[in-house]
Amino acid sequence: MLEGLKQEVYKANIELVKQGLVIHTWGNVSGRDPESGLVVIKPSGLDYGSMKSDDMVVIDTDGRMVEGRYKPSTDAPTHLLIYRHYSSVGGIVHTHSAFATSWAQAGKDIPPLGTTHADHYYGAIPCTRLLTEEEVNGDYESNTGKVIVERMEGLDPLAVPSVLVNRHGPFCWGLDAEEAVYNAVALEEIARIAFYTVLLGRSEPVDNYLLDKHFTRKHGKDSYYGQ
Repeated sequence: MLEGLKQEVYKANIELVKQGLVIHTWGNVSGRDPESGLVVIKPSGLDYGSMKSDDMVVIDTDGRMVEGRYKPSTDAPTHLLIYRHYSSVGGIVHTHSAFATSWAQAGKDIPPLGTTHADHYYGAIPCTRLLTEEEVNGDYESNTGKVIVERMEGLDPLAVPSVLVNRHGPFCWGLDAEEAVYNAVALEEIARIAFYTVLLGRSEPVDNYLLDKHFTRKHGKDSYYGQ
């Protein structure tokens, strides 16, 4: 079942390791099948070195296992809630990459400090509020998804394809699993550059006209970057 999507999600998970965004078992990628709505996701706690495409788990929109011999990622409810709210999202990545997670642990948005950021994100990369004690002790993973959706209110998820969960780490998404990984790689580099920029004493965002120029030349109907 969904063998092509399993292969895509498997490769995306392995790419996180190749890009240095995860160590041990710290991360996961999922992908959604546009026809059935079923989701393929990495198994919980499975070592990347021994993982195969056949190990990917298929779940339905309520989180019930449809196919697989392992339990799905514990973050599956967070993924499912994001999918439920954004029909345009076809792939989701969660990592604990160092620089993005540093901003998340500080509880800070990443401001658009220059054109590298503006090329990829149309505005600040937002950080959620802290979950309450009741939210943590309740349906924790679903509540994590809820604070993501709450923080993203009014934002285009494809123009700002990442969020930082306060005291936790980044979630990124895209049209498919491959694009979600691409966005996770971009986020980590932008978070690193922003960290050093703030360390050097500049924290003011770029002017809107520069943000607009750099984002729209790469995205949207009037884009002209590339071949």
